[in-house]
Amino acid sequence: MAFTDPLPLIPSPISATAGQGRVALAPTATVHGAPAAASTLIDAVERRTGFRLPASDRADDAAISLLVDPATAGAEGYTLRVADRVEIIGGDEAGLFYGIQTLLQLLRDGDEGWGWLRADVADAPRFAYRGVMLDVTRHFFPVAEVKTVIDRIAALKFNHLHLHLTDDQGWRIQIDSWPLLAEKAAVSAANGDEGGFYSKDDFREIVAYAASRHITIVPEIDLPGHTHAIGVAYPEIVEAPVLNDELVRSTALWGQKLPVAGEPYTGWGVGHSSVRIREEGTYDFVRDVLTEVGDLTPGPYLHIGGDESLGTSAEDFAHFVERVSAMVIELGKTPIAWHEAGAVSGIAQGTIGQFWGGVEPSEAHAAEAAQFVERGGSLILSPSNAVYLDMKYDADYPLGLAWAGLVDVRRAYDWEPTDVLDVPADEILGVEGPLWTETVRSLADAEQLMFPRIAAVAERAWTPADGAELTWESFRARLGAMAPLWQADGIRFHPTSEIDWSTR
Repeated sequence: MAFTDPLPLIPSPISATAGQGRVALAPTATVHGAPAAASTLIDAVERRTGFRLPASDRADDAAISLLVDPATAGAEGYTLRVADRVEIIGGDEAGLFYGIQTLLQLLRDGDEGWGWLRADVADAPRFAYRGVMLDVTRHFFPVAEVKTVIDRIAALKFNHLHLHLTDDQGWRIQIDSWPLLAEKAAVSAANGDEGGFYSKDDFREIVAYAASRHITIVPEIDLPGHTHAIGVAYPEIVEAPVLNDELVRSTALWGQKLPVAGEPYTGWGVGHSSVRIREEGTYDFVRDVLTEVGDLTPGPYLHIGGDESLGTSAEDFAHFVERVSAMVIELGKTPIAWHEAGAVSGIAQGTIGQFWGGVEPSEAHAAEAAQFVERGGSLILSPSNAVYLDMKYDADYPLGLAWAGLVDVRRAYDWEPTDVLDVPADEILGVEGPLWTETVRSLADAEQLMFPRIAAVAERAWTPADGAELTWESFRARLGAMAPLWQADGIRFHPTSEIDWSTR
């Protein structure tokens, strides 16, 4: 990778050469390209600068040319040249979109006005799956706020948004065959905050909006634990809460109430709930829910949870996971499950595991994760002590939890995905940064926990392991240069003292 000086780009590209000076951006500069790509660029420039570039049908005299040519780059790849003219060529439409995101990071305000930093870039992603998880259960985000999150993550070249739709605190998706879920199980949230749910039209709107930004929605119905809310609507499906010692201890520590069967739960404790594993009606319920959610989701994945099922015996857990993972396959989707489901020897072939243990995992967690590979699946890495975006930055930070440790920006950056688990590198499907929302009460809270650490997750998911700029000092400098762009886009990031933030 060649840089004269590190270009202020995140994630760092495969190859990038900085030119001398800038190319002035005139308000009359014309944009030629496919309407969707041209609109993406024109709208973004207007938000940043206040002026709207004109689109042009003429390629020969356009100041900015946006093209797709599969011979130029592979899937999601692109080339970008900023000289007297600007040209982006994507290997496909997604690659063109990502090239536009890179170009927007090169748009800077200076003493002489707005202009592009001169550069030559050739780029493509390391991992096929680059994700962010948004927990819309503990805190409910309306459709408009989910769209904002989609815009934020698309700018960093993420291509999956995992929506954690169900948990003990609430149910967030309309299911026609079980209408009381929306009527009774969706009204609550953590901390006693207002709940909510997505109608089917809402969810279709989210899916379509994400697709326009080349993001696949991954819906999660968390089973068989994390299911207290189901029992508020349909008590016959859920067991009585199991009040384990850790639940009692943590609930007292937080000054919260213990869960009560049939009543909305607003605390943070986990592991007390389970659906009735041996009741056939449970599987009628699960099949109906997964069928309707799958019908709403054109992407290939259905996430079935599987984490922290502390109220379920190992035998019952295995029985449930075997049946439900096979059910997802029958529905024509690929199941994803948290790594605990890897303890089940009969989990459906091809199930993808999502690993949330530490960057130095326990033997048990590592063995559970490896089981997915042995069964023909692959792994998404979400090490909790590196990329869980809800962990506190430091002990005094007012938002977030600290059960996985304190995660500052350097901790989020300084890890290598292929070093976490003893599996072949090509069995790692990708990286995902989850944001759990126990302490989140607004979109501003969410953004402060996500930004700036989400940039570290983006770079680990996109940039090759041998990238010359894949160092903390380079990343720290490039991250500081993001400040004026994030401020212009209204992102409320945490201005941690780890970073020297640029003002222009």
